[in-house]
Amino acid sequence: MKYEKNWPDWHELFNTSITSAEELSEHYLFDHKDMQNIIDKFPMRINLYYLSLIKTYGDPIWKQAVPDSMEIKDYLNAEDPLCEEIQSPVKNLIHRYPDRVLFSVSSQCAMLCRFCMRKRKMGTNFIVDDHTIKEGLYYIRSNKCVRDVIISGGDPFLLENDVLNEIMNKLRLIPHVEIIRIHTRVPCTLPQRITKHLASILKKYHPVFINTHFNHYDEITPEAEKACGTLVDAGIPVGCQTVLLKGVNDSPFVMSRLMQNLQKIRVTPYYIHHADAVKGTAHFRTSIYKGIEILKELYRYVPDCIVPHYMIDLPGGGGKIPIGLEYNKNIIKKNLTIKNFQGNFFQYPDQ
Repeated sequence: MKYEKNWPDWHELFNTSITSAEELSEHYLFDHKDMQNIIDKFPMRINLYYLSLIKTYGDPIWKQAVPDSMEIKDYLNAEDPLCEEIQSPVKNLIHRYPDRVLFSVSSQCAMLCRFCMRKRKMGTNFIVDDHTIKEGLYYIRSNKCVRDVIISGGDPFLLENDVLNEIMNKLRLIPHVEIIRIHTRVPCTLPQRITKHLASILKKYHPVFINTHFNHYDEITPEAEKACGTLVDAGIPVGCQTVLLKGVNDSPFVMSRLMQNLQKIRVTPYYIHHADAVKGTAHFRTSIYKGIEILKELYRYVPDCIVPHYMIDLPGGGGKIPIGLEYNKNIIKKNLTIKNFQGNFFQYPDQ
């Protein structure tokens, strides 16, 4: 492993995060006169570890972390195109597929991604407390069709160990819950949080699966490698859900190198997500045709075992659908007609 810097405790890194344009200007010279207006609508949080990954102004790491004026010039996309709120029978729990739910147990993230699919919840709009967690657990306990629970947020790993342990324990005591999955970007954005103590808590509740989120090979550092290794050594499979982002990873070279480096740190590439049509993120979206071309190139340059599924999430709550290489490029226009897992047809906007 390459040199790993001696970073402070994760709490200190999180609590000293950069949240204002003025603070960021102490580290980088840039025109920040209008940035605070963006932050007032869509807050910023960059911890010093993730900030250290930025090599130059405007590079792929910068684009993911630093506000852009295009965020408040997106007049077409919707705040909740996937209709998550409609499919939430109780607050902070989404029940879209018959046998699984997504359960948000934290409103905090180690870094506020500028392309976030839940950008509407940035800032004060996202409340998770003992009441919402209790409601979610009651709903899961009362619905015996639920066998698979995805713990999400925010980021579950921003919870303290004892709180996370209590939630995991209560889920594991529900007889019909067979699988627990955790969605977290912490191994990428705040890997110092992943400790052997945390891993020892998680392994008590097997079968446990973790999906994390790397978008660029520069995010795979010695610290990230150590974090992922700690989880894998505890017997926890770790997969990666990458989002296809314009100016970040929309090239075969970047995506191939990312997949190769994920394999090296024992993380399985799982999905490449086509960026959702979320308000404030339009500048990140590529065409689906672009994604298909990248997928084709991946098959040329990396082993089949690390080629992820290319997925779109259908507007209107239609769910995730894989896009394969057999897709007819002649019908890729402004709108695509796609059939979902229930056999219903949805219109998908391509850029």
